[in-house]
Order: sequence, then C-alpha cells, then structure tokens
Amino acid sequence: MIGVDLAKSVFQLHAASMTGEPKFRKKLPRSAFAAFMAAQPSAVIVMEACGSAHYWAREMIRLGHEVKLIAPHYVKPFVKRQKNDAADAEAIVIAAQRPEMRFVDPKSEEQQSRAILFRGRERLVHQRTELVNAVRAALYEYGHVVPQGINQLCRIADILDELNSDLPVLMREECRDLLAQIAEKTERINIRTKKIKALAAETDAAKRLQTIPGVGPLTALAVEAFAPSMESFRCGRDFAAWLGLVPRQFSSGGKERLGRISKAGQADIRRLLIIGAMSRLNWMGRRSIPENSWLADMLARKPRMLVAIALANKMARTIWALIKNGNEYRIPAQAAVA
Repeated sequence: MIGVDLAKSVFQLHAASMTGEPKFRKKLPRSAFAAFMAAQPSAVIVMEACGSAHYWAREMIRLGHEVKLIAPHYVKPFVKRQKNDAADAEAIVIAAQRPEMRFVDPKSEEQQSRAILFRGRERLVHQRTELVNAVRAALYEYGHVVPQGINQLCRIADILDELNSDLPVLMREECRDLLAQIAEKTERINIRTKKIKALAAETDAAKRLQTIPGVGPLTALAVEAFAPSMESFRCGRDFAAWLGLVPRQFSSGGKERLGRISKAGQADIRRLLIIGAMSRLNWMGRRSIPENSWLADMLARKPRMLVAIALANKMARTIWALIKNGNEYRIPAQAAVA
C-alpha cells in the first residue's frame, strides 16, 4: 500500500505492507511521479479526495494499480503530532488500513466535465444576482425601493428610462451598463441551461429521474455528476444521509438527541432537492397533492420548511431506488393499485 500526499509541485509517498510495516518514504516532483509509479509493482494506491485526485486515480488505474480515495477529514485524526507532507502520507496509509474506513469512488472524465458545466452555471447565477443587487442598491440611494428577484429587471429599466426622472445622468449610465452585464450573464446562463437539458436527455437514468415530481434536468445532471455509484449505498436512507438530509445527532448514554439537518453531505444535490420539494408545496404545487396522503397529513401538522426537508429526504430515497433497480417512477396511488 502506497499513500500519496498530493500537491501542486512535490508529491510525498509513504509505502507500507498491508500489515503496516513501513517499506519506503520518498519525495518526488510532479513530473517524475507517473514514471516512478509505472515502475512499481501492482499496489494499492491511497490518496486524499482533493484537487487533481480523481485525475491521478484514473492514471494509476491505467498503470494497473488499485486506487482508494479518502475524504481528508477522515485522515486528519491519524496525523501524528506535527503536520507535514511525510506525516500526511503516513496518516493516509494508516487510515486506509482501518477496516471500517469509507472511501470515495473515483470520478470519470465525463462526470468531472458535467460537474464543471454545472458549477459554471451556478457561478454565473451568483454573478448575475450580485449585479442585480448592485443596481437595486444604487436605486435605493436615490429613494427607489425595488423588490428582490430577477423578474424586477423590467421595473428597474422603467425607472431608469423615465422621462422626468430625478436621477443623475451619470448614475443612470452606470445602471444601464449594469443591466447590459446582467443581460450578458443571462444569455450565458441560458446557453448552459440548454446544454444541461440536452445532457439530461441523453442517458436513460437521467430521463427516469426526471419523472419524479420535483426533479428536473438540473437535479438529474447533478446526481450524475456528483453522486457516486448507488451500489456503494446499502439503502436509500444511506444515500439521504450522504446528502446531509438527516437530523444531526448529539446522542449519549443511550439517549437520542436529534437536531436540525446535518448538511454534512453533497450541497448541490441537497439544495436542488429542497428547492424541488418547495416547488411541490407552493400554492400551485399543492393542487397535485392527493387528499389524505402522507404529504397532505404532514402539511396539516408541520411547518412548510420542515415538510420540504422530509419530502427532499423521500425524493433522495426514490432516486436511489430508481437508479439501483432500474425501475420507472410510479405515483403512490398507481403503485398501490398495481
């Protein structure tokens, strides 16, 4: 087993037998790492799941090695005293030899490309929101209060184009320039949204996921890009826990203490599932909720946000079942009749 502490320029290696006896420690420049590993006999290569880890995992697999990736926060408890590259590489090996350790599945090139596309769209949305808020803040300085939301752009344009406006010319020119930047961001967002919809229509799994109420192309692509193989989860509850859609525990002495959702998992999928759940609970989505159903009973007794979290948890378990078993989604009434 060879533990590799990845870096931009220098890689630190720590090799040990499967029982833990050290074999060698070595520091290599990035350019010499691939050649050195190609000369090594087949081994278990262990790395932290950090930047470039998935690329090097694919390269090591091509060289005939077995690769295991570990989340960095699982390695930290095994670092002895001082923190340095050699200690980190040794801690990676020690952590990997624990029988109860959980590993991260290496991502394929397609998965990483889709993740970059998804994150690129999210970055543009954040930039557009920043620009909209900048225009609203500028208008607020002159007594014009504009509500939040991208739908208020027409209202902002009307204020700037008003004939008898009391706004200074320089200020209006600056705001119009911000509106032009917002339009450019919107065009780029729409282009990426079309790409995402096209990619979500290519695979059978993504098509089946979109039949779940509240799951659209963005969520389907996020599941394909960020989630590991569903075979790595024993059940749908494990997948929901991996997403952070379960209560945070602070239990001791046999007494359970459950708090808010942990948020300890994949943030992109979790956020989209909660948004999809909220869309089913708004005034339009409630029309499709059958009377006396689980969801209707929850809405009658619990706050809407709490119900949305519970529904997102259920959606996560449904996603796991559809991908794992290859089934089609059926609404509960149809499933009961069948």
